[in-house]
Order: sequence, then C-alpha cells, then structure tokens
Amino acid sequence: MELQTVRLEKPDNLNVILGQSHFIATVEDLHEAMVRAVPGIKFGLAFCEASGKRLIRKTGTAPELIDLAVKNAQAIGAGHSFIIVLGDGFFPINVLHAVKACPEVVRIFAATANPLSVIVSEQDDQRGILGVMDGHKPLGVEDEEEVAWRRGLLRQFGYKLG
Repeated sequence: MELQTVRLEKPDNLNVILGQSHFIATVEDLHEAMVRAVPGIKFGLAFCEASGKRLIRKTGTAPELIDLAVKNAQAIGAGHSFIIVLGDGFFPINVLHAVKACPEVVRIFAATANPLSVIVSEQDDQRGILGVMDGHKPLGVEDEEEVAWRRGLLRQFGYKLG
C-alpha cells in the first residue's frame, strides 16, 4: 500500500466540497440539489466512478469550474469520490445541507476555501481517501478581542442575529 498527499489546485477565493458517495446517480442528484439550494449558483462537479467504465463524470453550471473539478478529481483519483468547486461568492454553508441530504452521499471530507490536501492510499487498482488537511495549524488561542471580532463577523454576514 502506498500513501500520497494530493494538494488541490484552486484560486484562494473559491470554496470546494470534497466527499464520497456510492452510486453513479450522484452526478445528476448533486447537480439538482445544488441548483435547488441556490438558484443561479455557479459550480463544477466531478465524480470518480468506481466500477463499470470507471470514468470521471462531470456536470455544473460554469465550464471553467467543471474543468477545475475534473482536474482535481483526476489528481485525487479515488473511487466514488466527488468534488464540487463553487464559484466566487458562493459558499458551502448555503448548499452543504442539500449535498448531505443527497441519498448517495456517504460522507463529506471537507468544505473549505482553505488550502486543502487529500491523503490517499493506493493498492493495486484501488485508491481511496483516508482524510484531509484543511488550512493551516493554529497560531494561538483567541482572546476577548478576537471573540468580539468573530461574533461581529458572523453578524455582519447575517449568520447570527443581534
């Protein structure tokens, strides 16, 4: 068995959702979930088929985001994994519930705009995701000023009231 770390390629301002599912219907069902959750959303989706033709299936609403999702899916190459690349100004918090509610979705590994590395294991003709490294390690612990900043930011974005 061989372990590898695959660093996802994406602009800093874009969010990605990396997950695992179990059925080819994932492609169409996730597409429908995304556009129902946020009308007008821009995204690209790539799904690594684990049996049959074993192709990377793709869909989305923006060709450049579809291409970016496919490029990262090729690098990861893990069966039944999927990656959604969200367009600028679209965020996982707005679609994650719909993605997780999709019957084929088994798990979500990450939903982030941070630098993301995927730890994969390969043996013979199989490859799977063991985990992810999301962002950077902490530099300290928040103080009262940072607590106030965090709370203000959440209210500024409308995620919390008052």
